[in-house]
Amino acid sequence: MYQYKGVEDTIAAIITPAGTGGIGTVRVSGKSALDVVGRFFCGKTPGPLTLWRSHSIHYGWVKADAGDIIDEVLAAFMRAPKSYTCEDVVEISGHGGPAVMRAILERCFQSGARLAEPGEFTKRAFLNGRIDLVQAEAVLDIITARTEAAVRAVERQLKGDLSAELENLRGMLLSVLAGVEAILNFPEDDTDAGQAARVQRDIQAIAMRLHALVATADSGRILKEGIRVVICGKPNVGKSSLLNALLRVPRAIVTDIAGTTRDIIEECVNINGIPVNLVDTAGILLPRDKVEAEAVRRSRASMASADMVLCVIDQSCPPDEADRAVMAEISNPHTIIVFNKADLPAAPGHLPAGVQVRVSALKREGIDELRAAMIRIALGDVALDARGVLINDVRHAQALRRAQQALERAQEAVLNHDSLEFAAEDVKAAVNELDAITGRDVDADVLEHIFSKFCIGK
Repeated sequence: MYQYKGVEDTIAAIITPAGTGGIGTVRVSGKSALDVVGRFFCGKTPGPLTLWRSHSIHYGWVKADAGDIIDEVLAAFMRAPKSYTCEDVVEISGHGGPAVMRAILERCFQSGARLAEPGEFTKRAFLNGRIDLVQAEAVLDIITARTEAAVRAVERQLKGDLSAELENLRGMLLSVLAGVEAILNFPEDDTDAGQAARVQRDIQAIAMRLHALVATADSGRILKEGIRVVICGKPNVGKSSLLNALLRVPRAIVTDIAGTTRDIIEECVNINGIPVNLVDTAGILLPRDKVEAEAVRRSRASMASADMVLCVIDQSCPPDEADRAVMAEISNPHTIIVFNKADLPAAPGHLPAGVQVRVSALKREGIDELRAAMIRIALGDVALDARGVLINDVRHAQALRRAQQALERAQEAVLNHDSLEFAAEDVKAAVNELDAITGRDVDADVLEHIFSKFCIGK
């Protein structure tokens, strides 16, 4: 298990968002939390803080060294181990001004606490056994979730559904390993070749469950990170109008002057629970000056990095060399040809293409059909179910794939009638990969990397 230096320290941090608010909160956690707070908290009800009952709230004042009142506050006390960190915790809630919060935090430092590192409260919850590493990562994911569907999926992870599935798989692997070890240690008790066949069937059953879990990784990633959709086309085909229609707000400036959009405009919209980052680009044209040259360069760079491309064509005008030039630059397999201005008569001669949707960005016609096509292409043939267990973390997906590969090697060893010692080693490797996900056996550098992504205060 990872050994963390500084776990004996009492730590403090502001746990509410920066800026002005009605209420702000400072959390103090550690074995000396009551001693620290007791040096500057003056309660309306007299008596030492050591007499406080767990999960009680106390009204009083935070005072400076000289005795001046800094703020009128409520102090909530949670005694170990029934707290977020499994340590003694005091949360001081006062008026949410930045100056007030900094003053209360400074009193904590003067009284013996130190500033919490990014994610240190959650790290202590993990180290003290209240949550595993999967649940700790879910804390960050639920903070950064951008849609309700993403929140629902992460809440299942935070509740422990993914951890329970991983523990079930681990138990099955250990059962297989025990059977293999029994054959290796007591070969005279059972020389029947059927024993090896049973081992092979058990490994295959586990591999199938692993495969089903890994199959959710793409959907989980999309739900967590969203998709980047770039709107491109020649000038004056309605790209900015399409952006506004998809957002349902007038975000981009729209005129009948070609080349109005000179820079990248990016906005996020929730489409069926999936965060979609829409990128409006400048029209692809032969640049007339340095500004247009830079705008076209940025448009091409955005197209190259997109998860999906919406190529907008004005269907009311015959196709020309500019349309063909834009089409020629698109190599993304996830491309939708959006024939805009469907409220006008269609001009003949448009080139056939792949997925096509006809819309009128001006009149908001066909937008729902376009949204549905975008999600259908993003998810492929997989139905997104935010109520089930999803793999939404790259680290988890990579470890599960390595576990799959280890089990494939174990199956191959059994089928080739190799010594079962080889299969046993591969099964152990699969167990180690699951342990790395939940934190039973995690590298110190990996742990530091995970918690470094947290904000101070969580």
